[in-house]
Amino acid sequence: MNKKAYFSNKSNWWPPQKTWHIFRRNWCFLLLFIMVAAMGLITVNLHNFLAISQPVKEAEILVVEGWLPDYAIKEAIGEFNSGKYQLVITTGLPLSKGYYLAEYKNFAQLAAATMVKLGFDPNKLVAVPGPEVMKDRTYASAIALREWLQGAKNPVKAINLYTFGPHARRSWLLFKKALAPEITVGVIAVAPQDYDPQYWWRTSEGVRTVIGETIAYVYARLSLGGLPKP
Repeated sequence: MNKKAYFSNKSNWWPPQKTWHIFRRNWCFLLLFIMVAAMGLITVNLHNFLAISQPVKEAEILVVEGWLPDYAIKEAIGEFNSGKYQLVITTGLPLSKGYYLAEYKNFAQLAAATMVKLGFDPNKLVAVPGPEVMKDRTYASAIALREWLQGAKNPVKAINLYTFGPHARRSWLLFKKALAPEITVGVIAVAPQDYDPQYWWRTSEGVRTVIGETIAYVYARLSLGGLPKP
């Protein structure tokens, strides 16, 4: 048989049908394995990605988001005492529930009062409430903080934002949008106590928190350019 006739007959060089099926099946298994491994890697590291802590050593002010749970506000006092801070500023918008019954009408004042009750010096504490808004609530708090800092007697060069676990990356993004580059913004994420951060997917609270914050962070990242300039 000459060379032309040999190669014209596919049975002489084309892989058998069975071999092709085996190759395709193994490729599918490999692709499935890669996808599962990637999802597992993302799941394990997602909380750590969101709950970022990157404080600034020279920060003069500790900014505490007022909606934090009481144990986090208590830990904020320890952070203040361990650093070189001159002042604590609590931020927050009007209460969404109990407004008409509460003595304090916004989270900023509520958190400040809680810190005083825990023994914190009121002379080193300022509440800076933000306005009622329908969207971009964290950014509204950041803008309110910026306006207060602009009116302060002494210029501020750096702050540390004290916030909750997986909310940290989103808050850090939005506060930097409002304050940088004039003010350096660091962030400290408080570890949650109502679920295990290392195994967040094992509890409904962990799943709700992490998945919700993931969606919110993606939204904030995509809408960042559309936010009004400070």
